[in-house]
Amino acid sequence: MLIYQVFLIISKLFSAFKLVVLNLTNNQEKIHSNMNTLQDTRTSEHNFVYSVFNEPNSKSFKMWVSVINFWIFVSCIFLALETVDPYASIYSHSFELVEIIAVLFFTTDYLGHLYYAPNKVKYFFSFWGLVDLISILPTYLSMMNFAALQGTKVLRVLRVVRVLRVLKMARAALQAIEQKVVGSNPIVTNLKIYFIALFSVIMISSTLMYYVEGSLYTPHALEHGQAELDAALKANPLPADAPPEAAKFMPTDPISGNPIPEDKRFYTSIPAAMWWCIVTLTTTGYGDMFPLTVWGRILAGATMLLGLVLFGILLNIVGKTIMVLLFGEHITDADVAPATRESILRMMVKREWLSEHRAYEIEMMSEEDIKALCKKL
Repeated sequence: MLIYQVFLIISKLFSAFKLVVLNLTNNQEKIHSNMNTLQDTRTSEHNFVYSVFNEPNSKSFKMWVSVINFWIFVSCIFLALETVDPYASIYSHSFELVEIIAVLFFTTDYLGHLYYAPNKVKYFFSFWGLVDLISILPTYLSMMNFAALQGTKVLRVLRVVRVLRVLKMARAALQAIEQKVVGSNPIVTNLKIYFIALFSVIMISSTLMYYVEGSLYTPHALEHGQAELDAALKANPLPADAPPEAAKFMPTDPISGNPIPEDKRFYTSIPAAMWWCIVTLTTTGYGDMFPLTVWGRILAGATMLLGLVLFGILLNIVGKTIMVLLFGEHITDADVAPATRESILRMMVKREWLSEHRAYEIEMMSEEDIKALCKKL
């Protein structure tokens, strides 16, 4: 009887132990399942974010590029309006808000490209990396309360540097050229590239002209110059027969010394300089606005040459469009050299998909070796 009771107790303990083991096993399976689900979720999120910055053919990449281009356009337009006196004082808070929102998007774009870059140091010092950095750095510097950054000239330089963010749109245009999307209309793509280039030239040229020439007769420059002239006249008064104009400050070109009379002060804002830039780019030459300073004329000459380049690009696009619409011809890549093994490997090395050593090994392989290697894969 005692043996029977001991046996029952042992059997009950064994059953309880079995239940505990089954519960532990089920809990471990649930934990592993949850961990796998969490890992899959993190992997999918990582792949999505990676595609936003590194896969030009993905939908998420194109949407992000469209958002960045939109804020580039908006920030550049507001940057130009900041130089117009009534708007600069009335809507100053709105300008600051738009600039902060745009810089947040640009900062996210810069950090994303930097984080997912195969070689972070190389990207940081690359041309596009510096363009991304320049697009956000002036705004952060202006927010900091540095004594060296509070001068009017320094703020104007920061404004000029900020306009270089328009070059971020050029990267999207170059990626559109490199990545030929199947089914896309080449005429529409070429027109997008043309208008991006046109907008970039107008913004940069107008801003530089406003800075190199318009800065000589801003209200602050005129007030500062008049104060210096008044101080000089107190020390050395004018003769009694001097004309009244002699006591009024006249801005001059710092290089040539040519005076800039009041009726020749054209570039009082970036929008005013935009009108001059459009007239110059289209080779219209109304003659209503023209630079008087040496640097202004050098910039005008560069703008004229860029206008000829843009005009040639537009003629090419219009010519292809007429051939398609009137004669029914199709734009093909017949004139483009066929892709060779060397060009494909060069492209893969450039994008850091292959090392140079591995690309050299593949280039030295015969077609039979490559076919055999593909079969093994």
